[in-house]
This record gives sequence, structure tokens and C-alpha cells, in this order.
Amino acid sequence: QVQLKESGGGSVESGGSLRLSCVVDTYSSSNVCMGWFREAPGKEREALAAIRSDGSISYEGSAKGRFSISRDSASNTVFLQMNSLRPEDTAMYLCAADRSGSCSWWDDDLNVWGQGTQVTVSS
Repeated sequence: QVQLKESGGGSVESGGSLRLSCVVDTYSSSNVCMGWFREAPGKEREALAAIRSDGSISYEGSAKGRFSISRDSASNTVFLQMNSLRPEDTAMYLCAADRSGSCSWWDDDLNVWGQGTQVTVSS
């Protein structure tokens, strides 16, 4: 079973940057797709970015142009670099693993979620 632990959230002023980290349990973590999502009060969960085991990357909506996903295989960590933050980026940020490796996130039985790290952006 893949286990995830996020860190790096906090409070920042508009225009600032944060780098989120997600440490991935090494056991059974090969060939999984890793992704970042966020949840804001009153809004649906939003996909931000994903990185596959082959290194290919995709971004969704709000993340395009301001956020960057990367990984460090040596430390089993996936990062989300967030720049030019805005108050509307305030949310709980979640790391996730799609054990199918496809980044489709359609099968809840194959998805693993971290507990999240809070990001608050003030104007």
C-alpha cells in the first residue's frame, strides 16, 4: 500500500511562493502516477498536476503557468512549486497516487490520498 505525507503549506502574501512536498512510501510505489489536487471550502476537488512513472507531466486549469510538479527519486518525494500565489489559491492541497499508473484517477480503489497541507494566501 502506498502511503503519502504532505508538508510545506503555510500562510503567504499574494504574489509569494511555496513549495509543497509529498513523501511517498517506497513499497509498491513504482509505476504509480503522482498528482496534486486542492480542495477549497464550498468548491469541488480540483486537479492541479500529475507526474507519471516515465516522467511525463500534465497540468490542469489553475496550475498552468504558475505551478510546477517535480520529483526526486532518491528521496521518494514529489514536489509542487507554486509561484505568483493569489488569494483564490487558498485551499487544502492534497497529494495523491493513482496505482493504475494512468493518471486517470477514475478508480477510487486504486487511488491513495494524503491528509493534505493547508495553503493560505492573503491579499
